[in-house]
Amino acid sequence: MELLTLSLKCIYLMLPAYAANMAPVWFKNVFSWMAVPLDRGALFRGEPLFGSHKTLRGVVTGIVLAMAVAFVQYLLRAIPFFQQVSLADYGQWLALGFLMGSGALIGDLIKSFIKRRVGIQPGKPFIPFDQIDFVAGALLLSYPLIHPPWEIVAASFVLSFVLHIVTNHVAFWLKIRQEKW
Repeated sequence: MELLTLSLKCIYLMLPAYAANMAPVWFKNVFSWMAVPLDRGALFRGEPLFGSHKTLRGVVTGIVLAMAVAFVQYLLRAIPFFQQVSLADYGQWLALGFLMGSGALIGDLIKSFIKRRVGIQPGKPFIPFDQIDFVAGALLLSYPLIHPPWEIVAASFVLSFVLHIVTNHVAFWLKIRQEKW
């Protein structure tokens, strides 16, 4: 498979997960009534379970945005270009969006749990896990619906790693993020 085609297939497949992963940043200044930490201050061995940065707002907006992206993919499914880059049955857009969004956020929560255990503060870099946690979660949880070939899985990790670093740097320069990484 040529590199451009491979990249387009990976990006298109992962769009709901990318949306879920970015939603907490995009919606951080809205729905303040949902800005409740998921762990509600619970501790595990003296450290926060996830940390104050992991909120109900982030989970809800992430999953809803992932489902919205999957719905747009469903609407685009009859267009030849999107047929060529599609690896999923977008007739099941609601389930696919929910599973990819939930998986991306669960992957992020697991990584946050590990970060707290090794003493890394919320918002601080944990390379390479910050860049691939959501990919692993999204692909694992959506496996009942999609079975991408190993080349797509491997390329999704590599491409997502690179795209995550680039988008974080752009967000830093635009003053959306406080950390480049």
